[in-house]
Amino acid sequence: MEPRFVPQPEPGNRTVQDSKWAGEARAAAGCAGLLLALSLIVDACDDGLTLSSALMWIALSVALFVILLPARVAAEPGRVTVQSLWSRRSIRTDRLAAVRWPDGIEQRLVLTDAEGCRAQIDVRVLLANPALWLMLEADARTSYENGTFREGVRDLDRLTRRVERDTAHSVFTISGLH
Repeated sequence: MEPRFVPQPEPGNRTVQDSKWAGEARAAAGCAGLLLALSLIVDACDDGLTLSSALMWIALSVALFVILLPARVAAEPGRVTVQSLWSRRSIRTDRLAAVRWPDGIEQRLVLTDAEGCRAQIDVRVLLANPALWLMLEADARTSYENGTFREGVRDLDRLTRRVERDTAHSVFTISGLH
């Protein structure tokens, strides 16, 4: 049974998107723009701005934007799409074959479907978007019941416990019990 406090997709629109992506994209653009503005100002005040140094600062700012821009995650029943600046990967979550959540610094969930398509999702996206997580979890259960989900049940259980722990912590914090 799904908790009542978790926002669900509207009945007519079954697509769930990362609700924080737009803000993170604006922050990436702001950081890159700030770097460009400050570097051009400092360079102009120091020795005078040249075309080559301006192009270098522009290239550096564009590189920073590309590094900071997060992938956009969208889910609908049976499918998750992860779109970065350079690629778009879509997998069938109702036909998951493997889920990997490696230990370590990088917190990415690697999903592989029965056709061999792979996608990586930042775990923070799932923690920040309960409706997206619930859709993925329901599809993973369907895959397990259908026999396609063979690898990574333990990793998915570990992530489920993490989502439940973070959700409970948020509820206690909001209610003033923590």
